[in-house]
Amino acid sequence: MAESFGFSTGSSVFEDRRGPVTCSACGCRLREEPGDVEARWFHFGPLGGRDARGCSVPCVEHAHKATGQSIAIALA
Repeated sequence: MAESFGFSTGSSVFEDRRGPVTCSACGCRLREEPGDVEARWFHFGPLGGRDARGCSVPCVEHAHKATGQSIAIALA
């Protein structure tokens, strides 16, 4: 019998695994900020309507969902 090394072999092994969240509009990687109910994601360094790369995107100052969609755009 092979050793299991403490890992489960069930289908729920990676349920809690998360990778980086990226903006669905421009592809920028987003940073997480914990919220009262759920976490929200924002662009890095949104200065003057531009993201950290200097790109001007309409959602740069909006909170995003874990799916990368801007919350303000999703509600419109």
